[in-house]
Amino acid sequence: MDTKILLENGTNELEVLEFTVAGYSYGINVAKITEIIPYQDITPIPNSHPSIEGIFMPRDKMITAIDLNNCLGRGESGSGGLFIITNFNKLDIAFHVDAVSGIHRVSWKDIIKPDVTISTTEASIATGIIKKEGKLIIILDFEKIVSDINPETGLKVSELAELGTRSRSDVPILIAEDSPLLNKLIVDSLKRSGYDNLIHTENGKQAYNVILQCLNEGTLNDHVRCIITDIEMPEMDGHRLTKLVKSNEATAHIPIIIFSSLVNSEMRKKGESLGADAQLSKPEIGNLVKTVDDLVRKNHLG
Repeated sequence: MDTKILLENGTNELEVLEFTVAGYSYGINVAKITEIIPYQDITPIPNSHPSIEGIFMPRDKMITAIDLNNCLGRGESGSGGLFIITNFNKLDIAFHVDAVSGIHRVSWKDIIKPDVTISTTEASIATGIIKKEGKLIIILDFEKIVSDINPETGLKVSELAELGTRSRSDVPILIAEDSPLLNKLIVDSLKRSGYDNLIHTENGKQAYNVILQCLNEGTLNDHVRCIITDIEMPEMDGHRLTKLVKSNEATAHIPIIIFSSLVNSEMRKKGESLGADAQLSKPEIGNLVKTVDDLVRKNHLG
């Protein structure tokens, strides 16, 4: 599988693997995939979630298999088909699908964000829709699928209690996160940790527009002295945002933290090459706060 897109920096593009389940087309960011293999026999786990088929060891690593047919309410897959093996949020998970159709290279600005007529924000497991050759491909929110099965894989908000009593800080922080639920959790977590001066946006484009407006008004230092960004976002992704900020002499000094489920070895190299000051996997909300603390001290932002 060609994943050369991973070597390119700040293009605001991604590669989406199209696959089918029960005759419908879905998509996943290629950056999440480690390999695709034929279906293998798995060992069921007693009393597990209905969407968990079981576990198997294709090599020397134990992997949990999730039945996407079941997750999507289309029955159970049975044997046959393929396993898409993924790595995100430091988890190795195989998703059982019927077939793989191909790879599409698309711009984040061309991905349609589902509106409330499709499903509520809390219930939706669709992050975007691509139209290709008259066909609609739904990009699934695999992080939500997994966290719905096991909430412990989501943001570990309980870590914040370990930080103890915190003093308040007026350091202005700009947040770019397209998931309304995660956006709220990040904002709430930062406020609980003492950071009250927050601007939260839904994607990199909105965040960069805030920066440009502040530059135009001469108020950048008042409103943006640290940036926290996801990677996968419609309109403009976090890598493109990082490139724009770090390649602009007027904004290059602003510390950027990439906070994403996609922070693996390959994507970490990409973030480093773009100038990101720190990169964390999404469950690590406690480490996010500690990293903000460190950058505030290091850059004398307080």
